[in-house]
Amino acid sequence: MSESFRLRAEEALLPSIVALLIALILGDVLILMFGESPAHVYSRMIEGAWGNPYGFAQVLYKTTTLTFAGLGIALALRAGLFNIGAEGQLAAGAFGAAIVGISLPAGTPGLVAVPLCLLGAAAGGLLTGGLPGVLKAKFGAHEVIVTIMLNFVVLALLNWLIVERLRTADTLHTPEINAGAVPRLSEFIPAFHGSAANVTFFFAIAAAIWCWWYLFRTPGGYALRATGLQPDAAEYSGIRVGRVWIKAMALGGMLAALGGTNFVLGYKHYYEDGFTGGSGFLAIAVAIVGRNHPFGVVIAAFFFATLSQGGLAIHALVPKQMVEVLQGIVILAMAAAVPEVQRALRSARKVVAA
Repeated sequence: MSESFRLRAEEALLPSIVALLIALILGDVLILMFGESPAHVYSRMIEGAWGNPYGFAQVLYKTTTLTFAGLGIALALRAGLFNIGAEGQLAAGAFGAAIVGISLPAGTPGLVAVPLCLLGAAAGGLLTGGLPGVLKAKFGAHEVIVTIMLNFVVLALLNWLIVERLRTADTLHTPEINAGAVPRLSEFIPAFHGSAANVTFFFAIAAAIWCWWYLFRTPGGYALRATGLQPDAAEYSGIRVGRVWIKAMALGGMLAALGGTNFVLGYKHYYEDGFTGGSGFLAIAVAIVGRNHPFGVVIAAFFFATLSQGGLAIHALVPKQMVEVLQGIVILAMAAAVPEVQRALRSARKVVAA
């Protein structure tokens, strides 16, 4: 048992370790080209992310959104589908949570308001994630193309709603929610004062645990994984592949959408146009580096959140795009090693060629 566990662990971890080493080496070369010491730059980055309570709390805040969105992408990849729509799903979830929070009367108990806001967010994800799944299962539409297009549709529609219907004066955001706000971590850890980190971080951890349980301890998770490995064989064995695709995309959309509650319920308390800042696209890297395993996604989200927060401390030393280059190198290295991504990319190439 221990030997088989060791072999599985090596198989899962080796590509991630190799990808990170490649990124580190190429990063060293780029830093040297700018005339800086790699050790100095990396130490400043770590200090900016972990060297003070505020920086570490901000890492936790960014980890929360990336975990939710990464789980949504990983779940779809487990079913052999490439969900590129997390950016739009994040926005739809945040908007849904904000609308519910605005609609509730002030003074609504948190035990009632928070679950309702979470349901509002999940509804936004169900719509924006489930629709590509239905189109895939019923009409053969490729989820990569549909989710990319939906990103633009969702973001444009929400922008129009904010600008023309819902914004407060001289802003690009909705009114503040009347109920549903959750505490910031600084209320429990005073050293985190000023940080946006909030208790939705624990919601994200709970979501990862639920995903692990669903994928590896339930018949539905088995069907999802079997479909991702070989859909024809899964169909032959009696699994309704189309239904699995719809469920995987719907659940993935809901998980990604819940990431928007980190901003609306825990930080600003309103929906703001453009708040995602590319987090939905970065979550693709989170899922890939995490090898589509729920706990791997949490670790990868923490890693990329560290890069993002630590990158703020090195702008005086190297161009700010340096962190984005490092992220891109990791993505390219991992994409060459993750079987689910390879299958999804091959499928996408077939669609483009057709």
